[in-house]
Amino acid sequence: MFGNVLLTINIDGPFSNRAFTSAKELFEVAFEKNPAFAYCVAPAQEGYQWIDFTYVVFKNCVVQFFNDNLNDPHGVVSTLYQDIAAEVFKDMHYTGGCVCYCTDVERKLGKPLGEWP
Repeated sequence: MFGNVLLTINIDGPFSNRAFTSAKELFEVAFEKNPAFAYCVAPAQEGYQWIDFTYVVFKNCVVQFFNDNLNDPHGVVSTLYQDIAAEVFKDMHYTGGCVCYCTDVERKLGKPLGEWP
């Protein structure tokens, strides 16, 4: 719902009745050809002893679109893909743990503490 306008999204395409074994696999298939998608990480599936989190990681770039935004002289909204995904998937519920949407880091950032996978 945008103000008093209801937007309905229909997804067309070849669908499969296959069951996904994890949220990681589901999002990898769903975003397979999406240029905004970087990768998925599920540390618990990779042998780490953490709670079952799945991180859906998007490319590191700012997304801008016209939205008649009066807070911007160009009328645009600037955001990240992770924010869009969090809004789109906010009502989806997963029984296999927590899904987090995030943005990839610049490669020069590295791992300052050294222990993150």
